[in-house]
Amino acid sequence: MSRHVLVIGEALVDVVHRGDGRIDESPGGSPANVALALGRLGDTAHFLTQLGDDPHGEQVREWLTAAGVRVTSSATTRTATATARLDDSGSARYEFDISWSLAGTASACTDRVGVVHTGSIAALMAPGAAAVRTLLTEKRETSLITYDPNVRPALLPDHRRAVADVESFVALADVVKASDEDLAWLYPGIDPLDVARSWLQRGPSVIVVTRGASGASAVTNSGTTHVPGRPVDVVDTVGAGDTFMSALIHGLLDLGLDSAESREILRHIDDASLAELLRLGACAAAITVSRPGANPPRLDELQRSTYGIESRN
Repeated sequence: MSRHVLVIGEALVDVVHRGDGRIDESPGGSPANVALALGRLGDTAHFLTQLGDDPHGEQVREWLTAAGVRVTSSATTRTATATARLDDSGSARYEFDISWSLAGTASACTDRVGVVHTGSIAALMAPGAAAVRTLLTEKRETSLITYDPNVRPALLPDHRRAVADVESFVALADVVKASDEDLAWLYPGIDPLDVARSWLQRGPSVIVVTRGASGASAVTNSGTTHVPGRPVDVVDTVGAGDTFMSALIHGLLDLGLDSAESREILRHIDDASLAELLRLGACAAAITVSRPGANPPRLDELQRSTYGIESRN
């Protein structure tokens, strides 16, 4: 079984303005958070990104390598930043200073990997998004593909184009995870589960819809599986969806779904296995929102929270 995961996407530094006036800086970016969380869960993560040769870039590299993540980056004049302003509930509103390109790095992705993941800005911002799409098309021959649109409206002035781009990545993916907030922005007034059902017709086997404290649902051609959210005192929601995504990927690997050859098995996944995947994601996200910033759990923390044991051996 291959526990190797290739994550493709943006890395940046979050500049978080908290309600009490404090300003914190920490590494982040949706795909970077996923890579970090996978490393903490004991999976082998290779992260393909873009970083500047500057203090922020060094901060991101150290943060990821400390979790065992292998980082390959294309060069840029400065590392991207995202300024997040938190409301009273801990939810974040973002402003970005970012460019996105994978120039000169695609040739580094020669390793055979079980799962390839991308999402957010990486799949929607030119010129890098085209390179990401090409890589996913190539890797789909050997790997499972996962995708999280994690839309950033501040960077998407053309709504119709954004929807078309998201749908093109949905068509390449085997598993898609999207928040109800993402789906409400992409398809105003349409029930998120109806969107999920329509996305299934584009090719994926599983569409997961997360609803924060209200839990998560997985939609397949066999029906819908739902698990409730985990009660928790929320500090902030930064990185919660990314943590859920990483736990979902970790769970797929636990089930032995780790290659293109697993695609047919995934199409017939049973309700019990889906519920297990959703519980794993919900528990991981609950741990993350209980503490400041994108600080996902390590494997032993997740196992204690989910199963009440130190390991599953």
